[in-house]
Order: sequence, then structure tokens, then C-alpha cells
Amino acid sequence: MLLRIRGTYRAQITLEDLRQPPLQNFSWTQLGRDRWFKTSIDGQEARGFERVVAVFPQHAGQLTIEPFVHRLTIVDGGGRRLVEVPSAPVPLTVKAWTGEGGPDVKEPWWLPASAVTVTDVWNPEPETLKVGESARRTVIIEARGMTGDGLPPRPIMRTRGVLTFAGPTERQTTITPTGPVSRATYQWDVRPGVSEPVTLSEIRVPWFDTVSRTLREAEIPARIVGSRAKAEPDEADRPAPRSPWLAAVAGLLAFGLALILFAGLRHASDPRRNLLRALRRAARGGDAPTLRVLLARADPELTDHWRRDPAAAAALATLDRALFGPAGTPAPDLRALVRILASSLPPAPPRRAADPLAALDGLR
Repeated sequence: MLLRIRGTYRAQITLEDLRQPPLQNFSWTQLGRDRWFKTSIDGQEARGFERVVAVFPQHAGQLTIEPFVHRLTIVDGGGRRLVEVPSAPVPLTVKAWTGEGGPDVKEPWWLPASAVTVTDVWNPEPETLKVGESARRTVIIEARGMTGDGLPPRPIMRTRGVLTFAGPTERQTTITPTGPVSRATYQWDVRPGVSEPVTLSEIRVPWFDTVSRTLREAEIPARIVGSRAKAEPDEADRPAPRSPWLAAVAGLLAFGLALILFAGLRHASDPRRNLLRALRRAARGGDAPTLRVLLARADPELTDHWRRDPAAAAALATLDRALFGPAGTPAPDLRALVRILASSLPPAPPRRAADPLAALDGLR
């Protein structure tokens, strides 16, 4: 119920203080700040005052809202005078609950409101989940005519085959001209525990409609958690058999490719040249980490040679600073670095001629 405490004054007011009664047998909350505004009395200019308070009876019976007292210091002639303006007491008759449940029962939660809405959001959708994957479920309950502390605690969401991990609960109260609007946000992380889809049961939230004075229910809907098993493909879905001509052509192509690769391996040049080709590919792609890995796997004698060469050593140090130094260190020109390494490449060692007597003395 909303209380609007109003006053209209023509006197000049210097100080004011609205004394609120203890409001026994009620819980209450003030909606917004006190408001002063211009008005008139019998055509004469005056000032108006208003405070809005929402009160909630705690039990049935004959209750009374005691007077509010507005203490005003006004200008009277050449001086000031303190006056007290009380409001009239307000008697209330709160009827007892005659149906099942009600405000005196702890479970289910007693939620009197003029309207209740439920919003259910999943990210991602629960039907797409597989074992080991999780989704965030967010449920928002919004009630008109009730403050946030009057909304129910986080519902219990538990179903065999589904793992749920509860998150924090957030409560908000928004003040509107027609009364408070409260919102509670509940979160869970939901994960399927079995490979078959499982139905997560609905959750019913009872509430009392203060407009029609009837007990109603809001529902957090049921959802299916987990992807459904895929059926065996029909004959129409199976891939068509390969043509025998297509298989023969594919075999010839594979045989030709194998011959080309074998010839390339037989006629491969110095392994150091192969390394340079790989370094140039990494440099063209701007891939400094791959280039550094190739250098780490190179022949130790070759890397030692580069470390002894001043130009090559300086280029490699620049690369290491860019990769392992402080953040923001500029990257070197990778193509120029590879050119430096190539120019510093030592001559390949001469190949030994085959020994014609190796087959006779057992040398390999």
C-alpha cells in the first residue's frame, strides 16, 4: 500500500522536518526524496510538500498508521515560530488468509505483488550441449509493488543427470510513481552429466495477486539439456561408391607423386640449403616464432658459426630481443636477417669419393 503524506502552506518556511511514526506492525520503504512544488490555495500562491512511503502489513487484524508530524519553523511578523502539523491517523483492516499457504507459511515463499514476470535466458542453448560443455542460465524475476528484499531466495534447480553450479544473486529496487518495482537475477552454470538428453524440470514460483486478490504461479520453464543422439544414416544418406575408373586414376596420380618425391629426396642439395629455404618461407610470412624454431633445430656447428660471425650474431640477437625481451620491442626485418645468414653460410664440406674396396673390406 502507498502512503502519500502531503501538505500545503502559505507561510514562509525557513526550516522543516517530517517526523515519521514507528509504523509498528508494518514494514516500509520510502519511495524517492521529499518533493516541494508550487501550488495555490484559493487563488493565492502556496508551496506544496509530498512524501511517498510504501507500507506492508505484517499480520492480519485491525491496524492503525499513526500520525506523521511536520515540524515547521515559519516567519511570523518580525520573528520565527515553531509549529507542528500532524496528519490524521489511518485505520486499516487486514483480512486473514483463509486458503492454503499464505504469509504465515515459510514455504512456499509469500510474494504479494500486482504483477510478476519471469525471464529465462541461456547461453548457449541447452539442447546443443555435450558432456563436458556448460551453459550459463540467467533467470530474472520482476515484481511490481514489492521491494527487492521481498523476492524469493534462489530457487533450487536439481535434476538427475544434470550438474548445476549456482552463482550470485543480485537484487534491485526501482522507484516509480506507481510504487516500487523489484528485480532479482539468479545465475547457474549447467552441465550435462550423461550423454543422453535430460529434461530439467520446471520451477514454480507462487505469488499473491494484490489486484485480483488471488494466489497465482509464475513458472521458470523446463528445458532439455544435452544434444540428442544421432541416428544411423539411411541408405540414401550413405556416400555413393567410387567409380573403378576414378580409383585407377587416383592410384596413378599417387604413384607419380611418390616418384617425384623420391627423385627430390635423391637429388636433395646440402641440408643447409634446405634450412635456408624454410627460413625464407617463414620470413616471407612474417612468422618470427617459426623462424626461431627452425634456427634452434639447425645443425649446432652451423649455429655456432653464425654466433661467431659479428653480422649474423647481431641479427640473431635482434630476433631474440623481439621474441623474448620486454613487450613493445620492435620486430626485426626477417627477410634481411635471412639474407645476412645466407651470406654468412660457410662452404659445404667436400663429399668423399666412394671407396671401390669398401665392399671387400666390410666398410659401409
